[in-house]
Amino acid sequence: MKKAENPPSHASARSSRGFTLIELIIVITIIAILAAVALPRLIDAQRDARIAKANAIYGSIRSAVALARSRCELDLANVAPSVTTTNCASATPQVNMDGTMVDIRNRYPAATATGVDAAAAINLAADGLTANTTGTGTPTRTFDVQGGTVPNCRITYQEAILSGTLITAPVISVVTTGC
Repeated sequence: MKKAENPPSHASARSSRGFTLIELIIVITIIAILAAVALPRLIDAQRDARIAKANAIYGSIRSAVALARSRCELDLANVAPSVTTTNCASATPQVNMDGTMVDIRNRYPAATATGVDAAAAINLAADGLTANTTGTGTPTRTFDVQGGTVPNCRITYQEAILSGTLITAPVISVVTTGC
């Protein structure tokens, strides 16, 4: 005679069914709360990173412009020997900045890729920037930070102006309201 099998207990039958609807709703609610808290912080972190990038590029351009101007003044005063025969006193003014020849206009870097970009060692692709030069009388070079809104996440370099014998320094500005 066959021995009767014991019916499964309530606890083992419940564990083989999976999660209850209430348990799933609680897990989904917790995930939604975490996403609601984390997402704004992630968005703020991206904006903060673009602002920091714009300010870093701005500072790099300011420093590079000052160094290029100093090198140009040394070339013109013939105080420190130039490493190359082409220098700021040449017909086509250039200064040597760590082995890179930088185009000069009015004793400051030109508003071009071979001017201010070269002086500040800006690599558009690696730095996440796009650049454009506009104007012929007083050229302006603009650097837009990728991911920001144009023109509200931008660094601007307006070339130095020569008026008679008076040189007006370049105007360098940064806008971060749209980063």
